[in-house]
Amino acid sequence: MKSLHDKSEGTASASASLDRLFELSEVLGSMMERGVAEHGLTRARAGLLWALFHDGSMTQRALAARLQVTPRNVTGLLDALEADGLVARAAHPTDRRATLVSLTEPGRTLTAGLRGGRDALALELFGDMPAAQLAAIQDGLETVIARLHAIDRISS
Repeated sequence: MKSLHDKSEGTASASASLDRLFELSEVLGSMMERGVAEHGLTRARAGLLWALFHDGSMTQRALAARLQVTPRNVTGLLDALEADGLVARAAHPTDRRATLVSLTEPGRTLTAGLRGGRDALALELFGDMPAAQLAAIQDGLETVIARLHAIDRISS
């Protein structure tokens, strides 16, 4: 049976861990903001490009669902990205009501560059870390992320 002392130590340790995650989130968020701004992007626009880079061409509705934003929000993002020559919209080949969104060649080049920056940071952070330590970090983060998704679903 856990004593009150054991429980308070566990709470303190859990709170300290969450504080570290908040700090990590702030540092990574700030780095992401600066990184995408160097390319003339916002995080929202970069997220849209990243989705197309990883998942390929898709409809505006699918993009909205993938990014968990409204279709109107996606339209605004696409207007700006299309004006910058990074995405192209075209009629869907089989659904005349839908618009298909694709990366242009400059859009693919830009997102490949962003991926290269991400890969370089990953190597800097984790390249010399022992495999067991890296696996423990990944396992712990998977658990935390799954729990956060579960909490978020309950709250929504």
